[in-house]
Amino acid sequence: MADKIRVLILCTGNSARSHMAEGWLNALAGDRFQAFSAGSVPAGYVHPLAIRAMAEVGIDISRGHSKSMNEFLGQPFDYVITVCAPAAEACPVYPGPARRLHWPLDNPAEATGSAEERLAVFRRVRDEIRARLEAFVSEIARTPSIR
Repeated sequence: MADKIRVLILCTGNSARSHMAEGWLNALAGDRFQAFSAGSVPAGYVHPLAIRAMAEVGIDISRGHSKSMNEFLGQPFDYVITVCAPAAEACPVYPGPARRLHWPLDNPAEATGSAEERLAVFRRVRDEIRARLEAFVSEIARTPSIR
């Protein structure tokens, strides 16, 4: 089999959205894709509600850690996906054939309300990420030349 399609998913803190996306992509299509996540200003932790929301769908992101996008500078990626406006602005230009995609997603870490209300926001964003990634994987499968 050919090399896996390498995808770097960026957000600001690398505490929720990008970790959920990394977990989803590796779970949904890890046989064809290799996902990584990082942030422009790493928060230093993975949000407990992101861990919980992903555990509810059988994906363990509890061993992840918040990483700086600088750790990935110079590495080849086929795609760089930003999931929030600040990361899109701070995203470096990667050498090679990396295509940039921007998926503006609500930051669940900014949710307010009761614990259950905040968890509901994490679940909604988790499900939005899954839908976007399923469409992304499907599009690449239909059009291999866009790799």
